[in-house]
Amino acid sequence: MPAAAKHREAIVASAATLFRRNGYSATGIQDILAASGAPRGSLYHYFPRGKAQIAEEAVRMAGLRVQATLEDLLARHHGTAALVRAYARLLAGWMAASNYRDGCPISAILMELAPDEPSVTEAGRAALSAWAGAIERSLLRDNVPERHAAPLSRSVVALLQGALLQARVARSDVPLEEAARTIRRMLDATKP
Repeated sequence: MPAAAKHREAIVASAATLFRRNGYSATGIQDILAASGAPRGSLYHYFPRGKAQIAEEAVRMAGLRVQATLEDLLARHHGTAALVRAYARLLAGWMAASNYRDGCPISAILMELAPDEPSVTEAGRAALSAWAGAIERSLLRDNVPERHAAPLSRSVVALLQGALLQARVARSDVPLEEAARTIRRMLDATKP
């Protein structure tokens, strides 16, 4: 892989880490460069629109990673409740490993930039839609009626995102565990 591409990926990955820990506004270009080890020239070469373009790419990258994780869990777990429980455990493990300093880079970025940065907003919309899509496919596989699957999948994503924030604030896995149990009860209520 050429060095320039390596710098591009390092910039995006470092920015995502910094955004999820510190937020978009509190993360400067110098912070991103220092964390990535990339020269300043490569940053502006690959990201001529600057930090907002880096944020857009960080949202895309993080979105694809979460989507891949959900798709993997969908393939390995029978039932949406099991998928959600497994995902909540992964989130709890990641939070604990970061000493509850990490959060979701997508949420951090979107809270600060959406809707004022259309390209970032669109990247976030695509990511959230893909996550809900994976959950919706699981719900349909569970025989949840089609008219309920899409709104329920969006509610599951929202509940998990809120629980992730609460876990960070509480420095505890409990909000994620509670979210998984609440989602299970929501799913049970959809059964005939």
